[in-house]
Amino acid sequence: MGTYWEFFLTGNEHPQQSLRFSRMMPRKRKWLTPLNAVQSKPSFSPADTSGSLTVVLDGNSSPVSSKYFTEKKRTSSRLGTDFFNQPCINLAKSFLGQILVHKLPDGRELRGRIVETEAYLGGEDAASHSKGGKQTARNAAMFMKPGTLYVYQIYGIYFCMNVSSQGEGAAVLLRSLEPLQGLDTMKQLRSAQRKASAKPLKDWQLCNGPSKLCQAFSINKSFDQKDLVRDTAVWMEPGSEAPGEEAVVTAARIGVSYGGEWAQKPLRFYIRGNKCVSVVDKKVESEQGAAD
Repeated sequence: MGTYWEFFLTGNEHPQQSLRFSRMMPRKRKWLTPLNAVQSKPSFSPADTSGSLTVVLDGNSSPVSSKYFTEKKRTSSRLGTDFFNQPCINLAKSFLGQILVHKLPDGRELRGRIVETEAYLGGEDAASHSKGGKQTARNAAMFMKPGTLYVYQIYGIYFCMNVSSQGEGAAVLLRSLEPLQGLDTMKQLRSAQRKASAKPLKDWQLCNGPSKLCQAFSINKSFDQKDLVRDTAVWMEPGSEAPGEEAVVTAARIGVSYGGEWAQKPLRFYIRGNKCVSVVDKKVESEQGAAD
C-alpha cells in the first residue's frame, strides 16, 4: 500500500489465538457451503456501476449521491434477522450495496455503502479464525446468531469488522465502504491515526480497507458481539439498489497466504469499477469480462 503503516491499515492478516472458550456459548446449526457454490452467480437486479467516484455534497459536506448508485429516498428501516440468516457466501454477496450506519454518542450518523467483502467459512476453511471449529474467547461472535459483529484487533493497534452468518463459525469480513454521510467526521477520525505530515485523504481513501473503515467509523473492540438487528448505535440499512451480477467481481481473498490452498479460493467479492475497492484484481476482471 505504499508505506509500512498503510500495509497494516489494509488488514491483510488474520492472526490466530489459542485461548479456549467455554462450550456453554450457544452454537449455530452446523453448516458449510460447498465450494462449488462459490462459482454460482447471485440473483441481483442490474445496476450501472461504471465510472469513477463522483459525490454530490450538501451544505454539511455529506454526500447524498454517487455515480455508482442512484440514491433514491433514504429509508430508516434496518436490515433484519432474515437478511443476515443466510449461508456465508450468499451473505457476503448480498452485503454489496447495503448501507452500514454508526450513530455516534453526540447523535451524528456515519453512513457508507458496502463495496467489498470476504467470506470466511469456518470449519475446513484454513484461513478462518474458526478453522477446525475451534472456539476461543476472541472468536466467540463467529459462533453466535447471524448478524452478530465480530471485531478483532491486529498488531495491537487496528481493528477489523466481521458479521456472523449461517454456518458454524462462519462470518463475513467487511473490506471496503463507499463513504456517504459524515465525511468530515471520517476524515478527522482517520487523521487522528496518521502522521501530521501525511497528505490529506481523498474521499475514496477514507474506507478502502478493513481497518481504514473501522477507523473512519470509530469501530473498536467494544463493538464485538453487538447485534446489528437490535443495537441502537450500529446497524445496516437496505441500499437503494443492488449491483447487477455482471458488476460483481469474484476473486481470491487478501493477505491469507497462511491458509494454504484456501488462500486462492474465490471468496472475495467486490463491485467492479468502484474506486473505493481496496484491491482490484485486473486479471480476474478480464477473465470474468470475457466469460460474460
